[in-house]
Order: sequence, then C-alpha cells, then structure tokens
Amino acid sequence: MALLVAAMVGLAFASVPLYRMFCQVTGFGGTPQRAEKAPGAVAGHIGVRFDANVDKGLPWRFEPVQETVRVAPGARTQIFYRAKNLTAREITGQAVFNVSPTQAGKYFNKIECFCFTEQTLKAGESVDMPVIFYVDPAILNDEDTKDIDEITLSYTFYPVESGGTAR
Repeated sequence: MALLVAAMVGLAFASVPLYRMFCQVTGFGGTPQRAEKAPGAVAGHIGVRFDANVDKGLPWRFEPVQETVRVAPGARTQIFYRAKNLTAREITGQAVFNVSPTQAGKYFNKIECFCFTEQTLKAGESVDMPVIFYVDPAILNDEDTKDIDEITLSYTFYPVESGGTAR
C-alpha cells in the first residue's frame, strides 16, 4: 500500500513536466512544434496574429513589432517582439507561448524563438527579439484545420525567480 501511495505522489510531481513534454511533441493544447528549417512555400495564405502579455510581477513592456502577417504555408517567416525593462535594475524573464485555435498548434513550427531561453534585460534596456517560424502546408489538408484563416501566436512573459526575488 505504501508503494502505491509513493507511486501516486511521484506521478503527481511528474505530471506537469510530462504533460508539457507531451504537448511539445504532439502540438496538443496549441503548443507549437520546433523545427530546423522551413519546407518551402506552397500556394495559399494564412493570417498570423501576434499577442503579447506580461505577468504583473514583471515590470516590462512587451509587444509585437507587427501585429499581423499573411504567410504562405511552408514559407520561412521572421517577425519581432519588443521588450523593455521599465526598472532601474537587471531583470530576467521567460516567455511561455501557445497557439490558437488549438488544433493549429501541431502545424505551427518555430525555427528560432526568444522563448526557448531566459531573457535578461539591463536597467531600462529595450530589445527586439526574433521569432522565425513557418506554418506546415499540411494544415491545408487536415479536415480539422483546412478552414482556418488566422492563427494567433500568444506569449506571456513571467519573471524568473532566483532566491525568492526577480533578478
């Protein structure tokens, strides 16, 4: 019985990282995929909208440089988000992301993204951070996604805690 309880407690602690890994591998829940390169453009266009949010505990301004683009499926596309540290001290943040509608997540592929690593901004610093992505052309042939005309890529920046305070 104690072994069963220990296994359940262990599973409870492992559930969040396991779920995150599952979402990253499958695109479930609107989680974009990671890729090395784009396959090349095909006919058609899909709109991509960019959304930016900041946790109330992170004193940054964060916004997309361009709010929307129209892309050809398979085409490598680069856009930028801008972040500014509004304080007089260095602060580190980490972005989390999702794609909506959720069924489009498995077709949204990121080649490069600031969200893959923590971002440290010096006091008052402003930076433009790239996102390089493509929308898999297979989105056009999937019964669940072939009528999607616009995808939203959304980021939320959170403070990275170190010793109980944001650094």
